[in-house]
Amino acid sequence: PEPGFPAEKSSSVPQKKFRVLVGVTGSVAALKLPLLISELLKIPGLEVKVVTTERAKHFYNAQEIPVTLHSDEDEWQLWKGRSDPVLHIELRRWADLMLVAPLDANTLAKLANGICDNLLTCVIRAWDLSKPLLFCPAMNTAMWEHPITAQQVEQLKGFGYTEIPCVVKKLVCGDEGRGAMAEVWTIVESVKRILEERDLPTQS
Repeated sequence: PEPGFPAEKSSSVPQKKFRVLVGVTGSVAALKLPLLISELLKIPGLEVKVVTTERAKHFYNAQEIPVTLHSDEDEWQLWKGRSDPVLHIELRRWADLMLVAPLDANTLAKLANGICDNLLTCVIRAWDLSKPLLFCPAMNTAMWEHPITAQQVEQLKGFGYTEIPCVVKKLVCGDEGRGAMAEVWTIVESVKRILEERDLPTQS
């Protein structure tokens, strides 16, 4: 094609953005959030927002997150009266895909049992099951090996969510074993695979 021609064409036909909502929970792996977001933003046409639990905030610096970051406080500030928008429903409508990375043991247990006591779990409880939801478990090996973990992971898969399995490595607590969140590149590749299934560009 002639130089400049594709750009001209794309300016007359607005590219549909693909919207990814990243959920982050209180596992040490939340410290990888800035890296995960920066890698996702390298995918052309991707728009990203983050929903964080309060405990997750302990592990990353909000200043390093270059996208909109929502937390429990926003849900309650947004709604003052009957006609006001409800944030967890607005986010559910906005997103084309949800990615929960990391998913800690506590939030895994909540999701498996339908508990929705914060912004993140409310979004997931209201999630449109025709849209993909990917989750990346992350916890200490002893927690991972507890028999209830496998049951709860299977429960989430039963809802139609996709597991990005955790990996074996030396954990921050010093233990070595399975339970670490999948590598960031693995997670990003999983998102790209879904874009490819929907015929969306993954390279610029």
